[in-house]
Amino acid sequence: MKASVKRLLNNLRHSHIKKDIKCNSKWFGNKYGGFYVIPTLLSKNAIVYSFGVGKDISFDRMLISSFKCQIFAFDPTPDSIAWCKQQNLPDQFNFFENGLSTKSENDTFFLPKNKNHVSGSLVEHNQLSSENKICVKMKSFEDILTNFKHEKVDLIKMDIEGSEYDVAESILNSGINITQIVLEIHERFFQNGREKTIGLLEIFRKNGFLLHSISSTYEDLSFVHEKAIQHK
Repeated sequence: MKASVKRLLNNLRHSHIKKDIKCNSKWFGNKYGGFYVIPTLLSKNAIVYSFGVGKDISFDRMLISSFKCQIFAFDPTPDSIAWCKQQNLPDQFNFFENGLSTKSENDTFFLPKNKNHVSGSLVEHNQLSSENKICVKMKSFEDILTNFKHEKVDLIKMDIEGSEYDVAESILNSGINITQIVLEIHERFFQNGREKTIGLLEIFRKNGFLLHSISSTYEDLSFVHEKAIQHK
């Protein structure tokens, strides 16, 4: 199949995902672990929350090398925790062994069916094993903010294997000033994935976040709050 035809089919398949605005964004991270970010909205004093680490912190490393910003990274997955302990992590990379949820509690965490994969999720879907599960510590976004006493978050990254559909609204309703949000959507995991994504996009727009960049896979989405654009 010709590349032009593939692109057309891809665009039709993801017709529900459309940009709200155009911005001068830049790709940070490697091909598989990166996102588009508006670099002019970041600085040395920036606070970044990185939910979902796995075994790839190329995105975080590039942010640190570019801006010397502080990364607060979270992942309760055993393989991810073990991997992070073996790495020579930058001083600005702060790793915490808990995940993000709507409540702060110990919860059931499903691990991948494929033993070569790393990331698990609270949400049971077709890539996870209903039998291979563990109990992990989860924290709500509100409690994370309270713990760190942050009054503003410049950038939030979410790659949390399907849980983004459950936690996004609690983040947006937190009342804290958030400038940018980037996330990987996992609609392919669910039979009603398209509907989940449409609902997610509506929630973002309702809360003033505009979609400015989309990766070639249509899975990595980048949002900016409209106030940040107005003040530039």
